[in-house]
Amino acid sequence: MWSVVRSQSPWRSAVKTLGCSTARHAIRGNQRVLRTVQRSKTSSTGGGGSSIVKNVEKNQKQLVRTVSTAKPTSQSVIQASAAAAPQQAYKAPPAEVSKVAPQPKPVVLPDYVVMDGNHAAAYVAYALSETSFIYPISPASSMGDHMDNWAATGKKNILNQIVDVNMMQSEGGAAGALHGAVAAGSLTSTFTASQGLLLMIPNMYLLAGELMPTVLHVSARTVSKHALSIFNDHSDVMATRQTGFAMMCSSNVQEVMDQGLVAHIASLKTRLPFVHFFDGGRTSAEMSKIRPITYESMKEIFPMDALKSHIRDFALNPTNPMIRGTGQRPDIFFQSTVAAHKYYEAAPRLVEETMEEVAAITGRPLKLFNYHGSPSAERVAVIMGSASKTMEEAVDYLNTQGENVGVVAVQLYRPWSSKHFLAALPASVQKVAVLDRTREDGASGMPLFLDVNVTLSDEGSQKLITGAQYGLASKEFTPAMCKAVFDNLSAENPRKKYVIGINDDVTGTSLPYGAPINTVPPGTKQCAFWGLGSDGTVGASKTAIKTIGLNTDMFAQGHFVYDSHKEDGVTVSHVRFGPSEIKAEYCIASDADFISCAHPSYVHKYDMLSTLKKGGTFVLNSPWNTLADMDRKLPATLKRQIAEREAEFYNIDAIALARDIGLGKRINMPMQACFYDLSGVLPVEEALKLLKTAIVDQYAHKGPEVVKKNQEAVDRAVGSLKKIEYPREEWLSVQTGGQKKKRSEMEGSSKFVMDIMGPVLALEGDKLPVSAFEPGGYMPVGTTRFEKRAIAPEIPVWVPDKCTQCNYCAIVCPHAVVRPFLLDKGEMKAAPSGFQTRKAKGGAESAGMNYTIQISSYDCTGCAVCVQSCPDDALYMAPFEKVAEDNAPHWDYAYALPEKEIGEKYTVKGSQFQKPLLEFSGACAGCGETPYMKLATQLFGSRMVVANASGCSSVWGGTATTNPYTVTKDGSGPAWGRSLFEDNAEYGFGMALGTKQRRYRLEDCVQNALATTSGGHELREALTKWLKVKDDPDPCDAISHKIIELLSSQRELTGLDVNFETIYQQKDMLRTQSHWIVGGDGWAYDIGFGGLDHVLSRGENVNVLVLDTEMYSNTGGQVSKATQLATVTKFAAKGKRQNKKDLGQAAMLYENVYVASVALGANMNQCVQAFRDAESYDGTSLVIAYAPCIDWGIEMKFMMDEMRKAVDSGYWTLYRYDPRRTEAKQNPFQLDSRKLKSDLKEFLVGQNRFERLVRLNKDTASSLHTDLSNVSHHRHEKFRKLAMDEYEMLEYLKTKLGEEVSTEKSIVLYGSETGNAEALAGVFSNELKRRGVRPQCMALDDFDFDTLQNFKNVYCIIATCGQGELPGNCKEFWKLMNDANLDNDFLANVNYTVFGLGDSGYVFYNEAAALFDKKFEELGGKRIMPLALGDDKDDEK
Repeated sequence: MWSVVRSQSPWRSAVKTLGCSTARHAIRGNQRVLRTVQRSKTSSTGGGGSSIVKNVEKNQKQLVRTVSTAKPTSQSVIQASAAAAPQQAYKAPPAEVSKVAPQPKPVVLPDYVVMDGNHAAAYVAYALSETSFIYPISPASSMGDHMDNWAATGKKNILNQIVDVNMMQSEGGAAGALHGAVAAGSLTSTFTASQGLLLMIPNMYLLAGELMPTVLHVSARTVSKHALSIFNDHSDVMATRQTGFAMMCSSNVQEVMDQGLVAHIASLKTRLPFVHFFDGGRTSAEMSKIRPITYESMKEIFPMDALKSHIRDFALNPTNPMIRGTGQRPDIFFQSTVAAHKYYEAAPRLVEETMEEVAAITGRPLKLFNYHGSPSAERVAVIMGSASKTMEEAVDYLNTQGENVGVVAVQLYRPWSSKHFLAALPASVQKVAVLDRTREDGASGMPLFLDVNVTLSDEGSQKLITGAQYGLASKEFTPAMCKAVFDNLSAENPRKKYVIGINDDVTGTSLPYGAPINTVPPGTKQCAFWGLGSDGTVGASKTAIKTIGLNTDMFAQGHFVYDSHKEDGVTVSHVRFGPSEIKAEYCIASDADFISCAHPSYVHKYDMLSTLKKGGTFVLNSPWNTLADMDRKLPATLKRQIAEREAEFYNIDAIALARDIGLGKRINMPMQACFYDLSGVLPVEEALKLLKTAIVDQYAHKGPEVVKKNQEAVDRAVGSLKKIEYPREEWLSVQTGGQKKKRSEMEGSSKFVMDIMGPVLALEGDKLPVSAFEPGGYMPVGTTRFEKRAIAPEIPVWVPDKCTQCNYCAIVCPHAVVRPFLLDKGEMKAAPSGFQTRKAKGGAESAGMNYTIQISSYDCTGCAVCVQSCPDDALYMAPFEKVAEDNAPHWDYAYALPEKEIGEKYTVKGSQFQKPLLEFSGACAGCGETPYMKLATQLFGSRMVVANASGCSSVWGGTATTNPYTVTKDGSGPAWGRSLFEDNAEYGFGMALGTKQRRYRLEDCVQNALATTSGGHELREALTKWLKVKDDPDPCDAISHKIIELLSSQRELTGLDVNFETIYQQKDMLRTQSHWIVGGDGWAYDIGFGGLDHVLSRGENVNVLVLDTEMYSNTGGQVSKATQLATVTKFAAKGKRQNKKDLGQAAMLYENVYVASVALGANMNQCVQAFRDAESYDGTSLVIAYAPCIDWGIEMKFMMDEMRKAVDSGYWTLYRYDPRRTEAKQNPFQLDSRKLKSDLKEFLVGQNRFERLVRLNKDTASSLHTDLSNVSHHRHEKFRKLAMDEYEMLEYLKTKLGEEVSTEKSIVLYGSETGNAEALAGVFSNELKRRGVRPQCMALDDFDFDTLQNFKNVYCIIATCGQGELPGNCKEFWKLMNDANLDNDFLANVNYTVFGLGDSGYVFYNEAAALFDKKFEELGGKRIMPLALGDDKDDEK
């Protein structure tokens, strides 16, 4: 039974404060409370029901009398001469005061649903919003996604409207739009977390100051400090408590639903904007079985009068004009601020009233402060958020053990109501522990602790009050910790302020706690599913929760833990089922009934079975199907755990099953079928039937074939499950077993890797003490090479005899696991057995060398991009288990070889002999972003400084402990930093200017030393040269090394003159630095565009790399301004209706910015040259890189093919805009994809992001796809004209007008695979221009073959690939030349010559050039000169 406010005085106070109408509405609320209590009194226990009914009836009568005799309050808020003013308090219809209360309707509880906290918050927000402004940020993004999906499907709110949902460019933009919508009189909402909430603070002050009702739903998340964290604490919401917003906290999913409704309605009643927050990552993502509130029930208690009087009447409207947002002087600002105080005083009571109204329609009690525990408790904890439920569970357990404790959960945090807090606190309490989930360094106490202290101090209480900090960044808070908190209160000398959950061995502030205790209710089933990111385990667990929760009487709960890899990282799904409410807001720490493992490598990495109860079930996915396999492969520790726990042990080769069906690595359905077969939570046949139905719901948007394959997996899984009958007695004492591969490499690594990275990778970072960490968040680089995840089911194998040594496989590899190596004779002799090589092909620089391709088996993710990109079929995929162990020594040997810089590095082939300084990142398998950044590090990595925007590239590039950026042999390499999402351009700009200023100072010091210091001729000579080349990277690097060597030597021998010593102290500034500003399209096109545009305008020497995935990839794939027309993605569920923003054209308008648009898979050489040109340009450069993403709905092994198709169809354009060409009187714009070669609509069919619209609405899809095709063709034609010089434009216009054009036209055509032929064609073309000939120059496939006979002179430069094959950009031209319908005199009026590039070391030396030369002759062409052949082996090439 729940209580209500009994005193008459608050009601009288309400009439005085807000007038009769508010009290009348309170009467209605009181009537609902009365009806609820009357309905429930017959089932109450303890004899308290009747007294509560009497008390409510008494309050009801008193209210009517008070309202009848009260004088009305002042109606005027704004003095206007021509119009009646809006009201301070809303009006209830007068008739309702005397109306006899209607007979209560029986409460019909809605069916249970399973949803997470974000879903619950969005469900309520949609009901009570007319407009909503959204922007993605983890972990709040899915709330906006729900809103957009519902609007797209026509869902109506309680006012029978479809909510107008708008994606904004930033959280600040969302807050500004929200402010405007409320100013226009609209019900509105938004959703955010962490930095996003902080960006809203300026508008939050305005919303509160202007008394504007609205609700911000916040998935509370850590604010970035020394490091970014996407996990939960209350630091973000605590940073807004001074804004004037009311603040409500929900502690579980059901409360999010109920109190979300309270927040919306109370905001209307109080005129205060509300922050409704709940724990991000925990409550926001926790799947739970709850009862929803129907929209009909919400409408019953929705205060339409308050909507009118508190929003509509204050709307900015020319019909009834007013002004707001004025500027005020010191004489009135203070008073105007305090004038709103009465609203804050009245708010707690009005919130309480609203809670009672919501309770009346749900039957679930709500309070401002919820007490749980012993009525006579002497020790009480005060806490907010999900941890309060853990504390409740612990309190129940402790009280059964003879303790006398309780907990107060804070629901309404602002305005703080001391009166309600004291009322909730039992009179018997002597000691209070206040726990804050935030940390304010340097403060005398944490926020909640201070509020409780002031409250009790004002009351004159002498209670002992302790303050604790817990749970930062989702640090676990468990029942054992709860017990320690209460034990501390009982101590003779309790700790007054402390942290709990960590070991602070530096400043000694931590409170110790004991071993895990099992406090879950009897009958609760606990299951842990260990999965591999992207294998579907988390999705399968969510499906199980829904299936069991909705088809049994059991409660269900699921919490999901992820590591920081973008994909293929470890996931653990903690799932509980039980007959009682589940309050365990923490991971399963003991007594698990069922544990499954989705990847065999985990048996070596993680302690999975320490939580398994005796007799529990363990299911392993592995290729080890026999006891002998298990004996050989399982580590001894795991075998002992299985035996000690008497586990029921099963195995299934789910990978083989999934591969056979065509599901790739997605093993979720086979593993879930095994769970149902073994768990017994539902009859197996019924469970599998429900599972198949769930598959339709889950995968229908991916097409019928995906649904069919998953259902087949369910059918076949149970029969593939095998029980392992292990020898228990033998395993109890076993000391031998499988060993983790590559562990020895980690053991020989740094202290950081062993002491910090190792435990973190084993998911044991919670055990690390404070002393293990360096303050400030600094971490070493190059640590990913020690990780050795071994996650790929298949890995590539090299076939030497088919390889043409093009190095394509290396340049496309997203994780730098496929690499070419060159070995001299001595290195060949020392190579391990089975190490395969072939004679290196190339010029004199590779003479005497042998070539090999090696694969890092244990770092490979198995994406197969290399295999698909190999033009010679020189790679194939093989099962990991069969080849990894044998190949590992070969990789280790090659990796340790001295670095060799051979050949021209600014070519496709030559670049790949440079060590990649980005290796083994945590990016998704087949990531489209990492190849670009890896290439940049190969070209300039030793001098790079990287400012990285938050997003995918900061996750795979900057996850704590596993850092993929590494160093060269001399220890130099990329220096990497991340600031925020929105300010990355400014952050990188600041770093560049800071470096520039420091180098200016060094330059002054060098000049001063040369002018004032004598001696040291060699050093003076070196410093003089440095002044000349300090901005030229390669010469500067060379002379800088010499200067440092000379200074160091002299310093050690005789000491340095003060001027030279000054230079020595600044030696880190001698080398040039290459500053790169890197981020995704969400940053560059949206939230960071203002800063980026400013940086582009300044002309400083910085390089910007935009990794364009055309969506917010890091937060789940939301729409951005880079998203193309017709794309279906999150926040654009109906398909995007606007064209993609053209960032490149915007940058070109400045005319002094180098701009390139690249797509590696479409033209590798163009990409390499663009990077080279951008970095060498003494000014601002912008490279926009087309980066396929798994969220596009493509198979990532075809990533490079998708790039090529995008360019061929005109979807993506390749170009370079180089301002330096203007100085040479050349067109600065070069179009590198001159010809459209395929139909755009065919390209769209291959990607689910476009196909989804076809399935949703075929007519709309057809229309939008046609529009996109037209836009693409228009853009291509615009670029084609932009690339023309004056003569080409003149001829183009003459042709358009039907006028005669010159017949003396010349053209240079090339067929180039690695860029050499293209480069030579450019040189030759320029030489012709110098001699007065103005030729066009382009790839053969970019040329319109039908116009060939219109050219007088044709110069063809063509390379030969591999085994006599044609380069990729001339195959279409060759096909047309071989058309049987062509006449033998087709080229009778054409003069031609062919120059071939080849390598005489190949059997098919210059085969391609010979073929073209012959075909030109066969078609009637006249040779200008005989076929010329260039040999790569010629020293004078």
